Amino acid sequence: MTPFFSLLLGVLITIVLMAMRTHFMGFRSQKPADLADRGPDFDLRTHLSGPILCEGVIYGPTGRVTSRFVADMHGEWDGNTGTLKETFRYDSGAVQDRCWTLRLGNDGRIEATAPDVVGQGSGTAEGPAVQMRYRIKLDEAAGGHVLNVTDWMYLMENGTIMNRSQFTKFGITVAELVATMRRKTA
Repeated sequence: MTPFFSLLLGVLITIVLMAMRTHFMGFRSQKPADLADRGPDFDLRTHLSGPILCEGVIYGPTGRVTSRFVADMHGEWDGNTGTLKETFRYDSGAVQDRCWTLRLGNDGRIEATAPDVVGQGSGTAEGPAVQMRYRIKLDEAAGGHVLNVTDWMYLMENGTIMNRSQFTKFGITVAELVATMRRKTA
């Protein structure tokens, strides 16, 4: 075998192994059923209702902090349909307003839309966890890229929600968000 063929084969094997790791062992391979009996039930109508304070950090592709934010959120529900209005204030001074529309199925399935979401997001709530997958289009100032998002929210015993999201492009993680959400006190 020529050295070029050996190198090519090595690169191919590495790519396949990395893809298998991501698919079978990584963050995106988790399923809500994995946590079904491990804590209080996450009911979006209860836990994403009223005023919510969110604080978080965004990491870039190298794992370094690229931004911090504080967000005021407010959730309102009419049966199985809700809106979650969000106002993010970033450490750069930028302010971003977003509004999610959420529809819950009786089987734990979730459908979600927002102005910057391409198409419709989908997810599942089971036990203390909610998983959402969607495609988000970044602002033109941020390059206008469309990224795939895997979003996990975990309900803690004290009612705090821990949120972890990974943003990928071509299967490569380009950003990660970690945040807490908790009811605002008067």
